[in-house]
Amino acid sequence: MKILTDIHTHTNASAHAYSSLYENMCAARDRGLELIAMTNHGPSMPDSPHLWHFLYFKAITPRTIEGVRLLCGTEANVVNKDGELDLPPSVIAGMDIVIASIHNVTYSEEVGGDHTETWMNVMDNPHVDVLGHCGSPDYPFDIDRVIPYAKEKNVCIEINNHSFLSRPQNIDRCREIAVACKKYGASVVVNSDAHFMGEIGIVPRAVEMLEKVGFPEERIMNLNAERFIKYLSEKKNKVFEF
Repeated sequence: MKILTDIHTHTNASAHAYSSLYENMCAARDRGLELIAMTNHGPSMPDSPHLWHFLYFKAITPRTIEGVRLLCGTEANVVNKDGELDLPPSVIAGMDIVIASIHNVTYSEEVGGDHTETWMNVMDNPHVDVLGHCGSPDYPFDIDRVIPYAKEKNVCIEINNHSFLSRPQNIDRCREIAVACKKYGASVVVNSDAHFMGEIGIVPRAVEMLEKVGFPEERIMNLNAERFIKYLSEKKNKVFEF
């Protein structure tokens, strides 16, 4: 299985990432990718870009760089159990793509407990496209409620290759989530969560896990650019021009 897009990547607009947007685009070109998304952390992350970073994506033109198509969006931080995100709704509404993720430094709820309602509330936001790396055992949730709701709301569940490398405690839970997505017919996306150009498009651990559980390729929404753009266009009622 070859994943031809990478829709969760970071640039050095955040200090804990180490490559420029152009370097990432060149890496995507060299790996034969058709499309990537720049999704830097929302502003409540300590070293995140200023709000202005997310307001001036129109400066990035053309949206095909080194032969690779580019989406501009965010990995927004979930800040509380109400599912609120750390960017203004008007800004979120203008994004090409919105990934919503829980990070312990930006999420006000305590470790442990039940975080089902958080994810349900996040998915009630019509602008959220992807639940990011939700396999953390620190923030458990009821899989049999959240995954069917993701299908109902047409929100993709991320299978994050970076989790297999830097968050090994998440691996078992990630597999359970993938099996539930298969069971309930929910869609997934497979991403690198790259913080350096050397990681762009590198997703072997995530792909291997999906293959082992027999996950259907037709439910991988970012298998190629055509499929993912179609998904976003229909979800957002928007025409993407590159």
